[in-house]
Amino acid sequence: MPNLSADISRLYVIGDIHGRSDLLDRIAAEIKRDLEQRPDSQCMTVTLGDYVDRGPDSRGVIERLIHNPFPTRYVGLKGNHEELFLSFLADPAVGQQWRELGGLETLHSYGVAVGALMMGKGFEEASRALRDAVPEDHFRFLSSLRNSLTVGNYFLCHAGVRPSVALDRQREEDLLWIRDEFLNSKNSFGKIVVHGHTPSDLPQVLANRIDIDTGAYATGRLTCLVADQEGQRFLAT
Repeated sequence: MPNLSADISRLYVIGDIHGRSDLLDRIAAEIKRDLEQRPDSQCMTVTLGDYVDRGPDSRGVIERLIHNPFPTRYVGLKGNHEELFLSFLADPAVGQQWRELGGLETLHSYGVAVGALMMGKGFEEASRALRDAVPEDHFRFLSSLRNSLTVGNYFLCHAGVRPSVALDRQREEDLLWIRDEFLNSKNSFGKIVVHGHTPSDLPQVLANRIDIDTGAYATGRLTCLVADQEGQRFLAT
């Protein structure tokens, strides 16, 4: 059974939120309830990225995470959709890809008009409008996000890892975007990789990885892995 670290005896790990602030509120309440039923003073909550896009309230999700809605310590990891968000501000041409991956919903949540973007126009104007609309503390939160986190025998990241590459030498691109090479690998990665990025109806628990992206923006099911000395279990909305 995987061990945690000396100063963390329970992990709460939350999958892709994608603009569903309502589900974030509910999973935070589930964690609070779980802690009341099973008290533990050495807990940490980790979110695996993809806070924005697809769902209706990306701004609200980030606002909540900035103020740590959880009754524990909190660490936020970066997802590929946060990378797209920031890339659009630096290079408006990214908007052509971003709009197809849920970016219009994020722009709308910040009050940026999306009519022209729906027709493939106005990316530079929208990029400037978004920069003006995003509060500075949101930018600070986004820039603070880590690519990965190791806790005991768990390695946490958004998308996964490249097989045969040491965990401490993984590229950001793989940690945020990888799919098939990682998902199809049966080999040990050295630790159990806990990830999101690839949605499934239910959490997938394999010998070398645990996928907790249950497509919350579409299914209404936001999943949280609970890992402690007793094993693994799940909370969900």
